[in-house]
Amino acid sequence: MAIDLISRKAWGARSPRGSHTRLDSTKGVKVHYTGGRVDPRIVDEHDRCTALVRSIQNSHMDGNGWIDIGYSFVACPHKKVFEGRGLNRLPAANGSGLNRGHYAVLGLVGNAGLLEPPDGMLHAILDAIDHTRQNGRAGDEIKGHRDGYATDCPGGPLYAWVRRGAPRPDGGGNGTPEPPGAPPFPGRLLKYPPVTRGDDVRTWQAKMAEREWEIDVDGAYGPQSRDVCRRFQRQQKIDDDGVVGPVTWRRTWEAPQG
Repeated sequence: MAIDLISRKAWGARSPRGSHTRLDSTKGVKVHYTGGRVDPRIVDEHDRCTALVRSIQNSHMDGNGWIDIGYSFVACPHKKVFEGRGLNRLPAANGSGLNRGHYAVLGLVGNAGLLEPPDGMLHAILDAIDHTRQNGRAGDEIKGHRDGYATDCPGGPLYAWVRRGAPRPDGGGNGTPEPPGAPPFPGRLLKYPPVTRGDDVRTWQAKMAEREWEIDVDGAYGPQSRDVCRRFQRQQKIDDDGVVGPVTWRRTWEAPQG
């Protein structure tokens, strides 16, 4: 499909602070999310998408100290693609030592507010990927930022789509369907003491019970839940602190049964 590309000039990008490093070819693309709250109104108001992309560039340049926005391209819900660093330029968002392997494509969803990528955004991500393949010597890989890097990015819903083979919403995707990823992390640690109570606790307990752990699904994270958590963490070979944080939460849904 033809890409609806918004040039740097069109979205009002700042000039980079230095020269970009050349990127001759890559294995493919890594998909990202913002990691913060995204105003759901961007789905209806495209000007908010443009403002958000500008704010991301400002954060990367003024907060991270990067020479430019860290992404190669940014996809919005309106099936439009913002040019970030663009083709044949080394991104900065994949992590130290990992940027030469893949272009970085951001979908404008986050860990609060707008969580689920609309169909138009998925189309735009794929249009950006096709663009890198056709014009930027990108390989066939489509991975999430978390593949090979310790992060929750690109979030549960977007990563589940990547794992399904990144199909276009109207079909045409390749790959074998896989189980969906974890729901978004609730934003607080589930721990004891004191007892943590809430629907997020109940959701985690229910999934652990589904995985055949002996646990009460009562919405109260007390000593029993903590002990189950610790045993699960040891099974997964991660820190057995008995606290359900982002890594333990994600593995509850995505780790193979066993």
